[in-house]
Amino acid sequence: MTADNSCAAPHITANMPIGVFDSGVGGLTVLRALRRALPNEDFLYLGDTARLPYGTKSGATVARYALQTTRVLVDIGVKLLVVACNTASSVALPGLAEAYPGLPVIGVVEPGARAACQNAPRSRIAVIATGGTVRGAAYQAAILRLMPQATIATRPAQLFVSLAEEGWTEGSVVEDIARRYLDPLMAEFPEGGPDCLVLGCTHFPLLAPAIRSVLPQGVRLIDSAETTAQCVADELCARGLVKEGAGPGAARFFATDDPERFARVGEIFLGEGIATADVTLVDL
Repeated sequence: MTADNSCAAPHITANMPIGVFDSGVGGLTVLRALRRALPNEDFLYLGDTARLPYGTKSGATVARYALQTTRVLVDIGVKLLVVACNTASSVALPGLAEAYPGLPVIGVVEPGARAACQNAPRSRIAVIATGGTVRGAAYQAAILRLMPQATIATRPAQLFVSLAEEGWTEGSVVEDIARRYLDPLMAEFPEGGPDCLVLGCTHFPLLAPAIRSVLPQGVRLIDSAETTAQCVADELCARGLVKEGAGPGAARFFATDDPERFARVGEIFLGEGIATADVTLVDL
């Protein structure tokens, strides 16, 4: 499935929902932050669970998947798209902007990079992410655009994804794994470590307490979910697309495989229950 530019500019109104997609359930941490920042807004969340993880796929494949998932959300009707996947944010945004020129699109990499630069007085920034995001060097490029003098070190931490999805987010085993990943990364910054550590995967905020426990004192954690939510709020305000009225907004969920597992694992990331009956199976 490909997007057709001839019909790609949707009619957008303030009362339409915000679309969010990820390769699976990790982007629900972004949805959680969005719902806190924008409690009146409605959301559509699509997890491409049949084809996860995106982090092991080629950039061309991820860009194609992103176009397909976006088409589903656009066909339903959204006023803004959040690419709640670091890997997709690193490779797919130009294609999405070309395919859907009338649709505001926000990824999680740029907001995370901006927050990192704002919290790096010595210009020393560490990044952990999936292998695909690290290989794509998206955070390095985004940080250097904002802070050319920055010293950046990155490390893939793929096992954190499995730990988060199993709900193993604390305890000595998790801290030992965090130490194995982070000690070599911290060693690349003598004299006190980096200024901040970017959690460059939407799964990683669930492990923040364990990660923080093994970091040198004073190293700040940067959660791109929170900064992305603020970017979305600013974009809606700038475009006059803030939903009017009081009362909590609604969220609808879609998955490309196994709605039962999506609901079960997803509630760990969203921080609240998801009924299997509320997850619609879609075929891309």
